[in-house]
Amino acid sequence: QVRLVESGGGLVQAGGSLRLSCAAPGNIFNKSRMRWFRQAPGQEREWVAQIITSGTANYADSVKGRFTISRDNIKNTVYLQMNSLKPEDTAVYYCNALDYYGNNDWGQGTQVTVSS
Repeated sequence: QVRLVESGGGLVQAGGSLRLSCAAPGNIFNKSRMRWFRQAPGQEREWVAQIITSGTANYADSVKGRFTISRDNIKNTVYLQMNSLKPEDTAVYYCNALDYYGNNDWGQGTQVTVSS
């Protein structure tokens, strides 16, 4: 059963912006570091960004300075604001929750396509 629900993907031109959202049940969200991964066709899934419960965020070098991860602890939602998008950002983006006990939950994925 998929418990994380993503939204916000789509088609955008290079240089444009998109914001992804991922809603999670409170019992998962409140004890988890929330992460975004992406997987391009023919490639392995790669980590993009994470935010822990205190709000501290980390980013992959490939997106640093362009993407911003944030979390709303009232709405139990994590966001990924993606600016200055490049064609190489094209991928299926997945939301992930990793809790204190090592339990992983994944979303169903949302497609992001950046045209040149």
